[in-house]
Amino acid sequence: MKIVVCILLLVPSFIFSQEKIEGIIVEITEQNTTIPLPGANVYWLDSTVGATTDINGKFSIPYQENYTKLVISYVGFKTDTLSINAKTFIKHALKSTSELDEITVTSRKQATSKSYLQSANVMFVSSDELLKAACCNLSESFETNPSIDVNFADAVTGTRQIKMLGLTSPYILITAENIPTIRGASQAYGLSFTPGTWVESIQITKGAGSVVNGFESIAGQINVELVKPTTDNKLFVNLYGANSERFEGNVHLNTKVSEKWSTGLYLHGNTQDKKHDVNDDGFMDMPIYKQVNIMNRWQYTNPEKGFVSFINLGYLDDSKQTGQLNFNPDTDKLTTNAWGSEIDTRRFDVAVKSGFVNPNIPWQSIGVQTAFSSHKQESYFGLNQYDILHNSLYVNGIYNTIISDSRHKIKTGVSYTYDHYDELVQTEDFERTENSVGAFMEYNFDNLEKINLTAGIRIDRHNVLGTFVTPRFHGRYTPWEKSAFRVSFGRGKRSANIFAENQNIFATSRDLLIERSAIMGSSRNDNGLDPEIAWNYGVSFLQGFNLFGNKADITLDYYRTDFQNQIVVDYENPREINFYNLDGASYANSFQVELNYNVFEGFDFRTAYKYYDIKTQYNSGKLEKPLTPKHRIFANMSYETKPNENLAQWKFDATYNWLGEQRFSSTASNPRQYQLPTYTPTVGTLNAQITKVFSEKFEVYLGGENMTNVRQDNPILGADDPFGPNFDTTYVYGPIFGSMYYAGLRFKIK
Repeated sequence: MKIVVCILLLVPSFIFSQEKIEGIIVEITEQNTTIPLPGANVYWLDSTVGATTDINGKFSIPYQENYTKLVISYVGFKTDTLSINAKTFIKHALKSTSELDEITVTSRKQATSKSYLQSANVMFVSSDELLKAACCNLSESFETNPSIDVNFADAVTGTRQIKMLGLTSPYILITAENIPTIRGASQAYGLSFTPGTWVESIQITKGAGSVVNGFESIAGQINVELVKPTTDNKLFVNLYGANSERFEGNVHLNTKVSEKWSTGLYLHGNTQDKKHDVNDDGFMDMPIYKQVNIMNRWQYTNPEKGFVSFINLGYLDDSKQTGQLNFNPDTDKLTTNAWGSEIDTRRFDVAVKSGFVNPNIPWQSIGVQTAFSSHKQESYFGLNQYDILHNSLYVNGIYNTIISDSRHKIKTGVSYTYDHYDELVQTEDFERTENSVGAFMEYNFDNLEKINLTAGIRIDRHNVLGTFVTPRFHGRYTPWEKSAFRVSFGRGKRSANIFAENQNIFATSRDLLIERSAIMGSSRNDNGLDPEIAWNYGVSFLQGFNLFGNKADITLDYYRTDFQNQIVVDYENPREINFYNLDGASYANSFQVELNYNVFEGFDFRTAYKYYDIKTQYNSGKLEKPLTPKHRIFANMSYETKPNENLAQWKFDATYNWLGEQRFSSTASNPRQYQLPTYTPTVGTLNAQITKVFSEKFEVYLGGENMTNVRQDNPILGADDPFGPNFDTTYVYGPIFGSMYYAGLRFKIK
């Protein structure tokens, strides 16, 4: 049996130019022998001052009186935190663990945090941050985050789309527990298919992602960790209602079936049946809809054998109706009686994750991820019909180990993807199958104190994209205390799903034109367009400091994405939407400065300024990307009182977003009454929420979105003649409905 031993031996104090603490880190085996642990990480909590043990397990680390918590970590062992009150010699034994990806958090829990030690620029968003807003689904989970832009895709479907580094979600790898999830057919509406209460945490990585997760990531990665049967509440109920007559309900039921098996049943339903037309243009400001979403999750844990496994089963039924107020789908579908749209989606998912940690060699582990999904959407927009069936299979095997000591870590493995698409676009059928086999290796060097480097490479054989290599690199250097300077670069390649990713094109009267390449080849899919290829480069600097005695940090980011090829979606002719391969330059420059400040206990303030320079070579010239503001200002304030003896407390949160002018795509050739100015007005919106926690079991919340009541005038071009040549719902730059207020409750039994 292995035990944790901590022996502190007092030694005489001497005066040195720099105070240091010395010690040794060991493992005590089942035979009660002591083995030194070389390469173990030793660092002071909330600092970047650290050291690594030598071949004999010994270390020496700088010491100051304000350093009180010493963190000790090693691959395959539980991370420990020691309280240090004086300069002493330390001998500490780590306890082996067979749990995969275990993280022990010993600092004050923060709703949003950034690491000073990781090589990648990652922001960690906890469930506490998600509770600052209603967060009914994943698309609404980023309202309090300055790194993600959220806006509406069009004026009729109510679909929210996200952007990172100025690029839309197809260029972001979105994963659920590191399994790619929102891609292909689910790109347009998939963010609304993950209820907010199912989310345990979110990790947002700027720049090229890890080669372990595939070759498609260009702007970054968003990974969603779901709640787990063994750590979620035994019973959780969330009820929500808004003045728009939107109602939602969530129920979690978790139970332990046996010593090693646990299961959770997660139920979600939402509905909105009332038709709204605040701006009196004859069209609904938001769709009427209903959704039923079910997930059954099983967790198997066998720490003695080193096994852990998750099995997820999911089913979704989502229906939307939008269009003119007098539209009746029973009599008006695909006719000119009235303009309307219906979008019906059925989706089935199954995913299995299994991991094994060698109990005898705890730094060696093997993981296998397997996921299958079937996504079927039947829809029409006015007279335009669009149906898609997408069946997808994903398999990824990962082997983790170290080289000599835990400073040098290796991940390697193989992956396989299969995607079959069957699309009906108006009257034309597009069907294709894509599959790929790839191998990857990622090396990480981490000495904590100064440098952390992650270099990865993968090679893939794709039946459409050919054989290609994907390199990725992230590096962190700490020049001084509480700082982190990061650099990254990487290549991404993807096959664009031009219709599934741009479904708002169907809610227009424009003609759809694909400018196919003159020479068709095996590296093009069935629409005749080349794969998208881009390089992403980034630098970031994080500095922590004390301001008036309280913690603060500032981050400066600059990222550039250069496209070698891009599928240009050209709206510059108001009668057409043209798809063609890039002929010239296309780039996205993103600069952001962010300040986080704990003003006083319980009160946090976050503000950010973001600047975009995004241009693409269109057939008509090099132009700014439409409906993307150059300037954005973000501010968030949150305050919570101390819990009393009954754990009751108040929580307050407010978020302000200001968007600068955005360029409209050209309407110069339209009749005068259907012409728009070159740029939009600026937009400022305010969201706020108050939560009253009555006890550990029960709380209620009340909030408002767009409390400044900003509304875009005439968001639908040609609303007076929806079957005429000027009808277009894609010129959306701000809210349409105006202010929206909501209330809800949460009840839980642990």
